[in-house]
Amino acid sequence: MVAEFPGKPVTRFAPSPTGYLHLGHVAHMLYVWGVAGLVRGGVLLRIEDHDRQRCRPEYEAALLEDMQWLGFRPANTLSPEGSDYRQSDCGSAYEAMLRNLSREHHVYGCRCSRKDLAGDAPPGHDGERAYSGRCRTAGHAATQPHGIRIAWDPSAAPESFHDALLGAQCQRPERQCGDLLLRDRVGNWTYQFAVTADDFRHGVNLVVRGSDLLGSTGRQIRLARMMGRANRPVFVHHPLVRSAGGEKLSKRRRPEAVRVLREAGMAPQAVLGLAARAIGLAATAQEIAAVDAAQLVSRRHPGIFRSL
Repeated sequence: MVAEFPGKPVTRFAPSPTGYLHLGHVAHMLYVWGVAGLVRGGVLLRIEDHDRQRCRPEYEAALLEDMQWLGFRPANTLSPEGSDYRQSDCGSAYEAMLRNLSREHHVYGCRCSRKDLAGDAPPGHDGERAYSGRCRTAGHAATQPHGIRIAWDPSAAPESFHDALLGAQCQRPERQCGDLLLRDRVGNWTYQFAVTADDFRHGVNLVVRGSDLLGSTGRQIRLARMMGRANRPVFVHHPLVRSAGGEKLSKRRRPEAVRVLREAGMAPQAVLGLAARAIGLAATAQEIAAVDAAQLVSRRHPGIFRSL
């Protein structure tokens, strides 16, 4: 065995239905299913549609169709009538977790807008501004039209963890982001809260995601511990597929959309080959045809879990 997991390894593929899948998503799926294959784990499909203003049912339908066309099969199924793996269907579960947090920790209403926060602190190296805590003792109700935050302890120890690809990490959430926003002013659960709650609820003990989300890890570890989670997941933050200009691919860039490539007549194996080459998992189309995703990942990252 290559890593220690409490029980069977469980990871997730968790797209947001705000657009069509693109080559970056395909490369991510190769990593997710590849890493899961290395540890004989399962992959859950979770729809992260917490942003109700941007997510669309038609995009969810399209991504499910594209996943099936590419040959990726999750361990669970989603019902259109309601699912514990679709965030927009899980409001009562999130409310219960918020109530539990409020009993043990300082959760408070925040009326600050993005414009208000712009002057709070200079952005860090990743462009993020740390919330100053201006509403922490203001007594605002933790209901709309206010956001909801949880206060970090400024004297808390740093969050140290090991990433299977990037090695030892140490983060201070209170300096990176300040008190964490759990729900925004229009009632949307935030990514940080929903993903932490879902990984805890669903028993996800292996998190495979892009390196652009590395900065979120410390705050999610801390929040999960405050929720009552005893064991943190194993983390794998993989490289990103980038455009010719070095930018992370976006759902707005239609040339890389799986749907566009399908309509142009490309076969699934050819699309997988494009994604594998773009992220450095394969050098030729013949490689992707000859080996599975687990072999691609193990060849690219030999001994991936050896130091955990």
